[in-house]
Amino acid sequence: MSRQIIMAALAVLGLGATTAFAQDCVPSKWGAEDTIGSANLVTPERTLEAAKLIKQGKSMPLGITIGPDTPAFPPRSLSLQVVQPGQHGGQKLSGFGYEGNYNDDILQTWIGIGSQLDGLGHLGENGQYYNCLDEKEISAITGLTKLGTHDVPPLVGRAVIIDMAAHAGKDMLEAGESFGEEEIKAAAEAQGVTMGEGDIILFHTGWTENMLDSSPAEWGSAEPGISNAGAVYLASLNPMAVGADTWGLDAVPPAEGDKVFYGHVTLLKDNGIYILETMNVGPLLREGVNEFMFVLGQPRIQGSVQAMINPVALY
Repeated sequence: MSRQIIMAALAVLGLGATTAFAQDCVPSKWGAEDTIGSANLVTPERTLEAAKLIKQGKSMPLGITIGPDTPAFPPRSLSLQVVQPGQHGGQKLSGFGYEGNYNDDILQTWIGIGSQLDGLGHLGENGQYYNCLDEKEISAITGLTKLGTHDVPPLVGRAVIIDMAAHAGKDMLEAGESFGEEEIKAAAEAQGVTMGEGDIILFHTGWTENMLDSSPAEWGSAEPGISNAGAVYLASLNPMAVGADTWGLDAVPPAEGDKVFYGHVTLLKDNGIYILETMNVGPLLREGVNEFMFVLGQPRIQGSVQAMINPVALY
């Protein structure tokens, strides 16, 4: 694990000591009892409109393959064991009516590794999470009592890719390079892409395709991404989710004057907008696709904060 990753973690943990007193909480626009946030934007009408984007009948995964060597925010790790229960020493399973053999797997892992969905209980501020929920109320060691990703309905809708790397005239944005409202608007206009309510907005920075395999430690210790102000702008569009081909969406290190990962607070806590991390959108762009139908059905683990995901792009 790189020193840079550890330092980034310490920076995040240190934010609590310097933040101002909590402001008065504003209940969700979906009501004081709401726990699914922008998933309320999934409607039959939007799903039918998104289905019209399927022109070629093709599909493509947006998730990456992960393993024990995949860089992850500390202290996250993953360990997989494949076992053959009851088959030690070459024993076969006779209870099947034949000499059967099989493999099973045991996974010990933190969930926030690789391509993932950040639920609304992931990052908050001053002890509060989405819709004024208090950490003492929801943060049980056995799982979140509210805001768990198992409760998120299938996220289905229109998705767009905003190619920030192409807009900057290069294959990849650099570590810490941030973009906000002005850059996002200009890139979208250059591509002829609109962003609207209920959309899934994904950014292409080139970071994962250019850095994950060649320099995994560097990939996981920093990243380009949205600025604090950029998150505020994106929230104003009322999307269903915001994501990128980076492991943390926000620029790391942040732009001067920005707070570390504060885009997460703006999107998750303040607006109930889901975050999608490490979305491998480069292959879609190379096929000339920047608008498609997005379909995600995440694992429904009771009380989970995040979810390992592999959304499907249909185009």
